[in-house]
Order: sequence, then structure tokens, then C-alpha cells
Amino acid sequence: MNKVKYLLTYRYAEIIQDLTVEFSRIYTLSSLSNLSDLNSGQRRPDYRTADQMNQAARSGKQNIVEAVGQSQTSEKGQIKLLGVAKASFEELLSDYEDFLRQNKFKIFPLDSPFVSNFRKIAYKLSNLSNLSDLGEFKLKPKLTNKPESDANFLLTLCHQETFLLNKQINATEEKFVKEGGFNEKLYNKRRNFRGF
Repeated sequence: MNKVKYLLTYRYAEIIQDLTVEFSRIYTLSSLSNLSDLNSGQRRPDYRTADQMNQAARSGKQNIVEAVGQSQTSEKGQIKLLGVAKASFEELLSDYEDFLRQNKFKIFPLDSPFVSNFRKIAYKLSNLSNLSDLGEFKLKPKLTNKPESDANFLLTLCHQETFLLNKQINATEEKFVKEGGFNEKLYNKRRNFRGF
């Protein structure tokens, strides 16, 4: 299994990307309104919003992949890419807040039983025990086709992802401060080899 799959931030990112693609197809690209609180009848597909949301989700995931690739040679590069990933998920988080607000849905408070349940679902989905030998999710993430609930679920996932990425960035920075970067390690190895 690819080592990036062992990263919790990556597994959350994959869940968020897959569900964002599904969310945008159902709620932003569909010409028929699935939103009961909106005016009845037709609405136009919002290709631009769907594309931006999908790109933010993809960018977040791909920057985690690239950061893992940089981890052996450049802690600075790794920290920068993790920061870009976090910024992408913060952008996506804002899109879900906008969706809820603009469609007159509630943003569930953090202490809501719904949010507690979303966290339990996310924990179950993102757990290593839910990965096959090839790194695929055994239990696949799904939306409920209830717009308020689906948007709040993704909002919760984005909050968790940005929190986890922040912890990962801080740990990488701490490691860099303690151990130095790739160039410093190579220099020290070379010095030790030459007997200085």
C-alpha cells in the first residue's frame, strides 16, 4: 500500500474529495432543484461553483501527496505544501458555509448531536481498518441526499481536516527545528565521513 494512505490527513482528504464531487453533481450541477427550501421549479446548473469546489478538494488532496513526496528531501517544501493543502480545505469549508447560508439552511453548532454523529462516521470511514490491502475504502463514504445534512457533514469533515493538517504542519516544523533540513543532514554526514 502507498505510504500516503497511512496518513490520516490523506484519508480525510480522499473522503472529502469523493463526497465533494458527488455533492456538486447533486446540488450545484443538477438543473432540477433538490433543495426543498428553494423556489420550486428549475434552477440553472452552477458550473463555476462546482468546478471551484472540486478543484479545491483535489488541490487539498494532491498537495498532501506532494508533501509526502517532499518529506525525504525538503522539510521546508513539505511544510509549504501542507499549508497549501490546508488553505484549499479552508476555501472549501467556506464554500459549504456559503451553500448553507445562501439556501437558508442551518449550520449545525459544534456541540450538536448531528456533528457528534458526523465525527463518529468520519472516524469509522477514515480508520486504517477500513482500508483494503490496496488502500481502498471498504466502507465507502456516502451522502444522504438531504442538502442541509450533507453540507454540514462535509463542513464537519473540512473542519476536522484543517485541524489535523495544522497539527501535521506543527509537528513537521518542530522536527525541522530539532533535526534540521535535508541539506544540513547531508552536510553533517559528509563532515562525519571526512572526519571533521
